[in-house]
Amino acid sequence: MGEEPLGSPEVAADGRITVRLVAPEAERALVVFAGEQPVAMTRNVAGIWNHTTAPLPPDLYSYFFVVDGLPRSDALNPLGKPLVTGGVESLAHVPGPASLSWEVDDVPRGEVHRHVYASAAIGEEREYFVYTPPGYDPAGERGYPALYLLHGVGDDASAWRAAGRVDVIMDNLIARGEAEAMLVVMPLGYGFDRPAERLWQVVNNMPEHLRTQDLMAEALIEEILPRVEAEYRAIPDRESRAIAGLSMGGSQALYIGFHSLDRFAWIGSFSGALMMFYQGYDEAFAGVDASANERLRLLWLSCGEEDFVIAVNRGYRDWLESKGLRFVWRETAGGHTWRVWRRNLTELAPLLFRGAE
Repeated sequence: MGEEPLGSPEVAADGRITVRLVAPEAERALVVFAGEQPVAMTRNVAGIWNHTTAPLPPDLYSYFFVVDGLPRSDALNPLGKPLVTGGVESLAHVPGPASLSWEVDDVPRGEVHRHVYASAAIGEEREYFVYTPPGYDPAGERGYPALYLLHGVGDDASAWRAAGRVDVIMDNLIARGEAEAMLVVMPLGYGFDRPAERLWQVVNNMPEHLRTQDLMAEALIEEILPRVEAEYRAIPDRESRAIAGLSMGGSQALYIGFHSLDRFAWIGSFSGALMMFYQGYDEAFAGVDASANERLRLLWLSCGEEDFVIAVNRGYRDWLESKGLRFVWRETAGGHTWRVWRRNLTELAPLLFRGAE
């Protein structure tokens, strides 16, 4: 028998994913796929650990290893999503048909541009990314609406592209005539400096984490939004601006959107981390009532039925109903994973800038 290949991940025709880890010194190795329980890997005589999943449907699957209690990315895999604290979360791609929104198809392609600026609100340099649709001409006359799309805890500003495949999804939806050509703006979503060092210190202190949302709102509305509208052909009115996000970004989209209805007419939340508003929705969203219906073109919320935040999302849904607000509510299969959020974006994007459901 020949030596076992050192490729990882290896995706079989039936959708089985085999991951491998070279760690001959390790005593125990686990692999954790997003939304799943850790699974023990087996080690061969050469010290190579491996695990093969059951057949999986076409999608992107994020995973990492835990080696003797310490997390580790797949060093053999170049595909991954950067983490704001350093390192990456590895991704395995089970390819599927072109009908899936996140699969690269033979369609005109847009571009993603990276920007860095000095944020006075946060007190450090910050980056944001801007997707421009196919055919975008910076010297042209056509204006474009803009979706401000926010990430979750642990991610950086590149997450929606790396794991969400936002550019591929938008290219496909636009090519099919299912979504308006739009800009997508993806900022770093932390309202405090040095997130690589301070992330869990702030996030685990709920009062402090909630206070930082006002600084995040200031950075987005007073710094990033004006820059985008000065540098890109973004239509500068509320009817042409949407804000949405996942997990932490979902709660931020609701908080910023409801407090800035003079700026945004479209709000979306995917698996919103609504436990952030521990002091109660009446306090966090003071003044929000049915009068917001006159200004909102669309309020769209979704959450997976197996998601650990489903209970707080249902509670927020009930609070919205008690205030007489109109909204779209989606409960889908799945947990707190990018497999759910890519589908959320695929469903929400065609509704934006066209008319509320």
